[in-house]
Amino acid sequence: MEDTPTAAPTPPRAHIPRRLLALFYDLWPVMALWFLTAVPFMLVDVAIHGDVRHNIAPFSLMQWLLWLTCWAVAGIYATWSWRRGGQTLGMRPWRIRLVTADGATPAWGDLWRRYLVGTASLLLGGIGFFWAWFDRDRLTWHDRASNTRVVREPKRP
Repeated sequence: MEDTPTAAPTPPRAHIPRRLLALFYDLWPVMALWFLTAVPFMLVDVAIHGDVRHNIAPFSLMQWLLWLTCWAVAGIYATWSWRRGGQTLGMRPWRIRLVTADGATPAWGDLWRRYLVGTASLLLGGIGFFWAWFDRDRLTWHDRASNTRVVREPKRP
């Protein structure tokens, strides 16, 4: 009897509710990073206006820079986590991992493309996430754009 090599089984894809729960979990460390990011902006604003009770003015250059910096900090958190181990802190308890279509670690360009398209999807009310319910392969917009997949990991004994 001849032994034939068998292909490794493809891990199951992570369903949308599991992915959204992981995203909710990731909100907490990202908010902590945002608080730290805001400190220098608040100090500069206090130095400019001389009043600790003064808030950064809505739609001012300072506020737009703060928002852009917070977006970049969240992107660094996500892309670095995905590149380093395939998981953010929020993905770990839900046992999901980000991989390329062939199961490898995604390249930096793919990860930033994923983050950009995911941001656009969230700004459009999450439609890119919910698209997965209608997609033939159950992929979101950012999965397709970056050629990545979120897969479930098996339970550890």
